[in-house]
Amino acid sequence: MNDILFTPLRFDRGPALKNRILLAPLTNEQSNEDGTASQDDFDWIETCARAGYSMVMTCAAHVLENGKAFNNQLGIFDDKHEPGLRKIADIIRKHGGVSSVQLHHAGMRAQFNGETPNIGPSAIAEYNTRALALCEVEELRDAFIEAAARAERAGFDGVELHGAFGWILTQFLSPTLNRRTDRYGGPLENRVRLIFEIIDGIRKRCRPDFQIGVRFSFERYGQTFEDVYRVCEMLVEEQKIDFLDLVPWDVKKAVDVGPFAGRKMLEVFSQLCGTSVKVGTSGKVMDAQTLLSVFDYGLDFIMIGRSAILNKDFLSQVLSTPDYLSPKTPVTKHHLRQQGLSDAFIKYLANWNGFVE
Repeated sequence: MNDILFTPLRFDRGPALKNRILLAPLTNEQSNEDGTASQDDFDWIETCARAGYSMVMTCAAHVLENGKAFNNQLGIFDDKHEPGLRKIADIIRKHGGVSSVQLHHAGMRAQFNGETPNIGPSAIAEYNTRALALCEVEELRDAFIEAAARAERAGFDGVELHGAFGWILTQFLSPTLNRRTDRYGGPLENRVRLIFEIIDGIRKRCRPDFQIGVRFSFERYGQTFEDVYRVCEMLVEEQKIDFLDLVPWDVKKAVDVGPFAGRKMLEVFSQLCGTSVKVGTSGKVMDAQTLLSVFDYGLDFIMIGRSAILNKDFLSQVLSTPDYLSPKTPVTKHHLRQQGLSDAFIKYLANWNGFVE
């Protein structure tokens, strides 16, 4: 196991990863109300970086004030956010990790203030959403690019675009939620245009070795597996990004419908491997054997989320104990505090069904 997990992963751009196990971006609702990083953020990042994850990624950081999805969400849309972000990057670097910020905008799923409608690619009454004007789409694109530049100034090695779970980049990809008739709507090539323009903008704005990843999910919000897979193929062909973070919720899951129906998602993902764009996954990896099975498909890395929450020493445990199993949920608040979680983080996790006693 150690030979596979501790083979360094090298990119064409930026620093190599010392191992193949990365920390997933985890919502925690523990930043300050204005989006600046808090002491709880610094403490959590320190815990995870010390644990030995080769890349430590922040929670989703919103690139515009109107893109906030969670209470006390980390921000990256204002200069006031840079000092805290810089401290996070410094902590990760101190422990030998590669640092990344996940860039996010909630779109139609943003927190609703009761007055101003949320924004999205199209007007959706169910979400009290108005359609973005063309100039506003361009402003959104530029906000992602500016956020990447801010992450670079703060000392991060790269960023990840959050294109999963129904947030705004997912909304543009979805033929159900994106009903535009301009160059950002209609055929798949138009619906993916925003993501490609953001990537091109970051490449022009940031240093040549700045790393870019993209996260995708494959279900819900009107998406089809084959559409998202085709977008991944396009990104691999262009080779302007460094990694794909593909999230099937459960790494053992098979494709339900369409031309890939019946095949394990990881098997399909493996067809994207073997280029300069590295491919990884996450989803219910709760034990050492499941973790190792991901690499049987030829994937390059795995991201750990819940298991990192449940045991701060998950990485060392899976390396030393081949039959290691994560603690079963629900767990006590006391247990989570022992793993380095703040009270704010625990309060957020209490909303997860069956996670906290």
